[in-house]
Amino acid sequence: MPHRMLLLAAALLLSVHAPVAAQSAEPVSVPLWPAGAPGSEAHRGEPERIENTYVHNVHAPSLTVYPAAPGHANGSAVIVVPGGGHHMLVWINEGVGPAKALNRYGVTTFVLKYRLAREPGSTYAIEREATADLARAVRWVRSHAAEYGIDPARIGVMGFSAGGELVSLVADNPLPAMPAMDAIDRASARPDFQILIYPGPLGTPARLPAGAPPAFLAAGSLDACCTPPVMTLYTQLRNAGVSAELHLFADTDHGFNLGTKSERISILHWPDRLADWMSDGGWFRSRTPTKP
Repeated sequence: MPHRMLLLAAALLLSVHAPVAAQSAEPVSVPLWPAGAPGSEAHRGEPERIENTYVHNVHAPSLTVYPAAPGHANGSAVIVVPGGGHHMLVWINEGVGPAKALNRYGVTTFVLKYRLAREPGSTYAIEREATADLARAVRWVRSHAAEYGIDPARIGVMGFSAGGELVSLVADNPLPAMPAMDAIDRASARPDFQILIYPGPLGTPARLPAGAPPAFLAAGSLDACCTPPVMTLYTQLRNAGVSAELHLFADTDHGFNLGTKSERISILHWPDRLADWMSDGGWFRSRTPTKP
């Protein structure tokens, strides 16, 4: 084969087998409040700080968008809420990683940067600003559903650890009263389903378990912090007639993330159990979008 033909064949082979990530655009970050978050006026313009992939100093809450591939998208969306004890955000292992994993099932995902109430010097409160950030995120995604090909009646929230506390505060408890800043604030902040992975104790026991969205809950049996809350919340939801599924993994402690670093087969495969639950619940099933 002539030299030119060899080069052409090699180029075609590389283009066919190029990683998908290398062909995709950089994720876009959108502010939840373009004019600035209420309660953060004193910190306008302060930059975020990243240390070892952990995010600090969040004063402008935002969503980073990971769209599902157009030919694979099914109309569902999940807002991923990283943990970090409310003093940082575990951005990669509990944010970007889960978002990309859900993309594979056709789910468009949004990773939330919320204000950190336990960071040194913070004036924020978990049940005020941080909860308001997630509530605003649900409203924002619902209000922009058409732009992303999302069904506004299939928007879920997925929280890890401290992020799981925010999920419960929004999904299973009354929201703090806040004045509407714009049309987005008039949309519903109630998620259509909730996913809580080793969530902390805030928000449990739930004050509004009746009518809460369907729930998937998971934790490790050795997790002194977060096993009791998931058991309590599961019992509340079950007694209230809410569809809920609970997984407690033997000999497992806190912070197992997606399970990729665990030697336990059950932890390695826990995302499969979530996918099963989402499939059974119809969250992967395409249907005609409803109006917001």
